[in-house]
Amino acid sequence: MTMEFRPADRIGDLGVSEILTITARAQALRRDGRPVIILGAGEPDFDTPDHIKEAAIGAIRRGETKYTALDGSPELKRAIRAKFARENGLSFAASEVTAGAGAKQMLYNAMMASLNPGDEVIIPTPCWTSYLDIVRIAGGAPVPVPCPAEDGFRLTAEALEAAIAPRSRWLLLNSPSNPTGAAYGAEHYRPLIEVLHRHPQVWLMVDDMYEHIVYDDFRFVTPLALDPSLKPRCLTVNGVSKAYAMTGWRLGYAGGPAALIAGMAVVQSQSTSCPCSVTQAAAIAALDGPQDFLAARRDSFARRRDLVVTALNRIDGIDCRRPEGAFYTFASCAGLIGRTTPEGRVLQSDRDLCDWLLDAADVAVVPGSAFGLSPYFRISYATSEAELTEALARIAAACARLSR
Repeated sequence: MTMEFRPADRIGDLGVSEILTITARAQALRRDGRPVIILGAGEPDFDTPDHIKEAAIGAIRRGETKYTALDGSPELKRAIRAKFARENGLSFAASEVTAGAGAKQMLYNAMMASLNPGDEVIIPTPCWTSYLDIVRIAGGAPVPVPCPAEDGFRLTAEALEAAIAPRSRWLLLNSPSNPTGAAYGAEHYRPLIEVLHRHPQVWLMVDDMYEHIVYDDFRFVTPLALDPSLKPRCLTVNGVSKAYAMTGWRLGYAGGPAALIAGMAVVQSQSTSCPCSVTQAAAIAALDGPQDFLAARRDSFARRRDLVVTALNRIDGIDCRRPEGAFYTFASCAGLIGRTTPEGRVLQSDRDLCDWLLDAADVAVVPGSAFGLSPYFRISYATSEAELTEALARIAAACARLSR
């Protein structure tokens, strides 16, 4: 007899990302002929710039299709170091930078390399869904810290101080944020850094993936640039996925203490090994090449943000904060909870609302509960203005059909 599969304890309580589940369901409805608009995926609708594609094609033609150095070729590490210096004012040696198959792998490698069972990672919420599960898989204990809208969805010094405990190992920050689009300026980081100085056992991990997607007069800054004394205990994570529309290429990178980087290499050596050689060539072109197209794309995202925020705030029962960056809105739907659909179903949660919008309006959005805060829902506006306009009209019409 064949025994049933028994999952390892480390994944027994985990599942596939709810974002992917919602997207898969929406795509299945599309295949059945439904006119579903998907506003769930965190993926720019722009194409990868041509000079980056050409660099990859050139690498293939030159036969650069073999293994490279474990955590990035010397040429890629040079480009990463130059980027950190040019754009962030950070200086790293080659032994202090690493690259892998996406920023997610950078986070995973760091957690696997540093956490012992029971070590705690402080994570402001709402947060990207993968943060919590990566910590759990690595044997750590995520410590979600609620960051409400009245605080701009940002962690405060008081909340950080209260969350620190004897087993605290990391503070993980993401700015601009997925899912809220909230961003930390220098004035927000400095009080947090003061708290970290009082607790030298707590290291800082920052996810800067949306660095180039900020709006209005907001000025992006990464914590290490504000206080270089954090360098012995700070890991700065970034990648090419969002700014350069290279989500499928899978290339993330990080800069941090050499001992941590070496530990991350051990983890990577026994999982994926080196990043794709062709992707590395493309990433070098992205980091070294022209950056002027970023402004035009940022302006396009800003227009879409304003379109979405304005339309959502016109809907009775929805309240949407204007985000500083990324390409997401995170709107409260508290005013819709308790209302009844035409079919007689009472909406008891943000998940109920999102399920109903997909069924009744053919619009896929993600409930805030997936990110650790209810009742909210996330819209990704990384799609055309025409699709956004249609989707928001459908949402408004559907909400108008709800009865109190």
